[in-house]
Amino acid sequence: MAVKRILTGITTSGTPHLGNYAGAIRPAIEASRQPGSESFYFLADYHSLIKTSDPERVQRSTLEIAATWLAAGLDTDRVWFYRQSDIPEIPELTWLLTCNAGKGLLNRAHAYKAAVDKNVADGEDPDAGVNMGLFMYPVLMAADILMFKAHSVPVGRDQIQHIEMARDIAARFNHQYGEHFTLPEAAIDESVATLPGLDGRKMSKSYDNTIPLFASSAVMKKAIASIVTDSRAPGEPKETEGSALFQLYQAFSTPAEAAAMRDAFAAGIAWGEAKQALFERIEAAVAPMRERYETLIAQPALIEEKLHEGAAKARAIATPFLAEIRHAVGLRRLDVVSSAAAAARPKAQALPQFKQYREADGKFYFKLMSADGRLLLQSQGFESPRDAGQCIAGLKQGGDASGVAALGEGVSAEELEQALAAFAAE
Repeated sequence: MAVKRILTGITTSGTPHLGNYAGAIRPAIEASRQPGSESFYFLADYHSLIKTSDPERVQRSTLEIAATWLAAGLDTDRVWFYRQSDIPEIPELTWLLTCNAGKGLLNRAHAYKAAVDKNVADGEDPDAGVNMGLFMYPVLMAADILMFKAHSVPVGRDQIQHIEMARDIAARFNHQYGEHFTLPEAAIDESVATLPGLDGRKMSKSYDNTIPLFASSAVMKKAIASIVTDSRAPGEPKETEGSALFQLYQAFSTPAEAAAMRDAFAAGIAWGEAKQALFERIEAAVAPMRERYETLIAQPALIEEKLHEGAAKARAIATPFLAEIRHAVGLRRLDVVSSAAAAARPKAQALPQFKQYREADGKFYFKLMSADGRLLLQSQGFESPRDAGQCIAGLKQGGDASGVAALGEGVSAEELEQALAAFAAE
C-alpha cells in the first residue's frame, strides 16, 4: 500500500487558541495515528516574521505552540515534528522555487491583494507597508510542502489558494526540470475548517478575537460568555446557521451532541444556557491537556531536545532531496557534471513522462512526452489541477484518452498504447 504523507504547520506569532486546536492540531494528531500515513508537523517560525517584529513574542509563541502539540498527545516517535528554522534546506529551496515562480501568480495571492486594495482605498501607494515576506509567503509555504513531498495538507478554506499555488509552482518546476515534486492536495474538515472567534469572524490573532486554548477555567468561561449573539429571547427559535456559538459547540462535540444542540436551538434555548453548555463541553476536552501543558511549558529544555531530534529526522529527508534539486537546476560539481549527466541520461530516457502545467487561460493541462522528447498526447484544458491529475491517473491505469486528449502529430494509437503500458508495468 502506498504511504500517504500529511503535512501541517502553525505560525509562531501568538498564543495557541481553540481554532488552532480544533482546526489543525487535533485532526492532525488523529491523522498521525492512522496506518499507511507519514505525518510532518512543524512550527512555522519563518512565517511568523511576516506578522511580527517582536523577537520575544516569536520565541514565546514557539515554546507555547510546541508545548501545545505535545500536550495534545502528539507522539514524536511516530511523526516528524520540527521547527521550520532548523531546516536550512527550506529557505534554499524557497529561492530555487522563486526563480521559477511567476510574479503574476504571486500578484493574485489573497493576502497581498487585500493589502494593495486597502492601500488604494486609503489613497496610499499600492505597495505601502507591504514587505517582500508578505509577497513571497506563498513560495515559502510551497517550499515547506514540496520539500517533504506531502500528498495532503490540512488547511482552512482561507488557505486553499496557497495549496493551489504550491501545485502551480511544483508543476512549473517539473515541466522545466523533470518530475521532482509531488503535487499536494488540500484537505478540509468542513465542520472545523475555520472556527469563528468571539465576534463571529474567523478566530485569528490578527482580529484579537481568540479564545486561548489553555486559559484558566475562569478566563475560558468569561471569554465564552462574551461571544456575540443576537437579541432573541429565551423560547424564541434560534438559527444554527452562522452562529459562532453553535459552530464552536459542534467542533468540540460528538455528532449526536451537536444534533441535540441543534434541536435545542430550534426549541429556543437561552443564550446563557447555550454558552454554559459550550463552556462545559470545551472544559471537558481541554482540562486534561491543560495540566500536561503547564508541566511542559516549565521545561523548555525538554521541548528543545524534542525539536532537535525532529529536525535531524526531517533533514535526513531534506538534505538529499535538496541535493537532487540543486543538480536538476545545474548547481553541480564541475568535475562530475559530464559523468553524472551521462549516467542519468539512460534512466531519463527509459520511460515516457507526463508533464502538468497551467496556461494563460487559467486552465490546467498535461502532455505525455516520449523518452526521446516527442509529443505523444496533448490534453484538453481542465478547470482544476486535481481534475487533470485524476485523468492522468486513469490513463496510467489503462483508461481511454479519447475525449480528454489528442494524439501528437504522427503518433498512432498503438504507439500511445505501448507508452501507457510502460506505466502499468512499473
